Amino acid sequence: MESPLTDLSKWQNFYVIVGSSAGALTGLQFVVITLIAQVRITGSMREIRAFGTPTTVHFCMALLISAIASCPWRAISGLALILGLVGLGGVLYVLSAIRHAHHQTGYQPDMEDWLWYAGLPLATYVALTASGVLLVTRAEPGLYLVAATSLALLFLGIHNSWDTVTYIAVQHSRKARAEGKK
Repeated sequence: MESPLTDLSKWQNFYVIVGSSAGALTGLQFVVITLIAQVRITGSMREIRAFGTPTTVHFCMALLISAIASCPWRAISGLALILGLVGLGGVLYVLSAIRHAHHQTGYQPDMEDWLWYAGLPLATYVALTASGVLLVTRAEPGLYLVAATSLALLFLGIHNSWDTVTYIAVQHSRKARAEGKK
């Protein structure tokens, strides 16, 4: 029977791919924020804290998970503890983002927004927290759960970035049409 650390070493290519993707996509999120500023969509920092910043955080968390999983751990318990704490931090962060979403007034989120910006991220960070426990008790399923959560964070970020860009494009188009009719 192989040790959990040997099992972890088999995941190195996966984490190189996910981490590299998360890093690149984090940079692209800066482009999205620049687009928001250039098209002068009305809004406040509350909307950015509720919808824009969490997307960047999800990318950065996928990058962080990849970096943590790629460290040369001496024991799986250290990895488990750190990932559990990162997951807990993510849960607290999502709860803060939900609070910002409730208090902002520039955009009325619909059910799909609550799912993608609150429900799925919260579930993902809860799963990452649980992976910390699972890694200690059953390493192989725990490693799969860590991989699934890092990939889920990457996909959440991609979806939410796309959602933001399409929203900006539609709003900008409406604004341009309205100004053209004046």
